[in-house]
Amino acid sequence: MLNKFIPNRNYYNMKFIVSSSLLSKNLTALSGVLNTSNTLPILDDFLFELQKDALMITAADLETTMTVTIPLDKAEDPGAVTIPAKILIDTLKTFSDIPVQFTINKETLGVEISAGEGKYKLSGHKSDEFPTPPELEETVAISMDSDLLVSAINKTLFAAGNDELRPVMSGVFFELTPDDITCVATDAHKLVRYRRTDFSATESASFIMPRKPLNQLKNILSASEGAVSIDYNQTNTVFTFDNVKMICRLIDGKYPNYEAVIPTENPHKLTIDRASLLTSIRRVAIFANQSTHQVRFKLSGKELILSAEDIDYSNEAKERLTCSYDGEDMEIGFNSRFLQEMLSNIETEEIIIEMSAPNRAGIMHPTSSDNDAEDILMLVMPVMLNQ
Repeated sequence: MLNKFIPNRNYYNMKFIVSSSLLSKNLTALSGVLNTSNTLPILDDFLFELQKDALMITAADLETTMTVTIPLDKAEDPGAVTIPAKILIDTLKTFSDIPVQFTINKETLGVEISAGEGKYKLSGHKSDEFPTPPELEETVAISMDSDLLVSAINKTLFAAGNDELRPVMSGVFFELTPDDITCVATDAHKLVRYRRTDFSATESASFIMPRKPLNQLKNILSASEGAVSIDYNQTNTVFTFDNVKMICRLIDGKYPNYEAVIPTENPHKLTIDRASLLTSIRRVAIFANQSTHQVRFKLSGKELILSAEDIDYSNEAKERLTCSYDGEDMEIGFNSRFLQEMLSNIETEEIIIEMSAPNRAGIMHPTSSDNDAEDILMLVMPVMLNQ
């Protein structure tokens, strides 16, 4: 008789069953949002929100919030809890692809994970301490092919700066028009302008995306197909695709006039095999001064002589390459690291480097493109040659 007065303990429990590999894959994707050191301890957790037929998991820092939605076959008593991210990811990585049951006590926030013959317990935290993502108002909506967005990020992000005193240059500048999209990144030593004419926006707009969420998008979108929905206003942007939604705060400020620094008169043109030049620069750069990373280009006729030296250690290297050069004989110095980054992010067999003088920026671009709608321009500042 007394049993009917004992409350059903399951009433206090959130329960769901999910594939360990599916959960691990989604948590790994989310983990890129997490910081190694957080001012708010709750940001070391994932927010789990259980619905009737789906599980929403969110990771956040103070700039970016990312949510994935996983459909469920079985779930009981919806609710929310935050679970420490590191121990959860480390545990799931050890499982083969098996069903995993989560049971969360709503009173104590204790989390019990049952997998195969094992049971694992850890402490969750209150979900109301987790930061609420911003609600965007007066947004503009566009749609972009995921391949286009990945290409734009891959081709530009490496050139973005990391100077905290110039935050606008620490991200990628997106410029949308009814005719095209242009993405620009620069750190004042190198610059990349990536333009696509197979994209059209209903109205012109521009914004600066931070580096971290762009890295997240690049990693996740590489395995995605189809379109990405983008909603943006003056302060935030929302990316929605597959089962992912990511909200990130934009960088506030005015982007530099990048067109003004791109030289238009470049009469001296070097055409050369990209892979050969990249390999030679990698070798020669080993012998360069390790603070300037300077390599010297000596150009004449069909010959390029690459050289580098480190006087302090009596190191020296020189290589001769066949090329096609149209212009006056010239010697110019570049930072080998910048050149390697640029050459690694161009895919054509040959590249062109256009120059005007040893103290003026050089312009690099592919000789051709598989996509006629794609235009890539890379600018690199010269370094003063050792006499």
